[in-house]
Amino acid sequence: AADIPCSVYRSSWSNPRIEWKFQKGSSLVLFYYRGELTDSYKNRVQFSPTAIHFSTVTREDTGKYICEVVGSDNQIAKSEVNLIVQGAAAPQPPPA
Repeated sequence: AADIPCSVYRSSWSNPRIEWKFQKGSSLVLFYYRGELTDSYKNRVQFSPTAIHFSTVTREDTGKYICEVVGSDNQIAKSEVNLIVQGAAAPQPPPA
């Protein structure tokens, strides 16, 4: 399990829009927007305004997580967290 904080969330902002992105190398994936998690995260991530909680993580989840908060007056705040998942790789089936 892993918790990734969104340190820039401000409860004082009226109706802030929160987005989460995952960056790995040159790939950038938007996985939480318009109040919804995308399908590949839905079953293992819980969202709160101040953090996301992964119930399970794999080495595939290693990368940069970016939380972006946009206020109704177009204030923008962004925080980034690098997640490194270590441990054994999933066992590979023996070659046929």
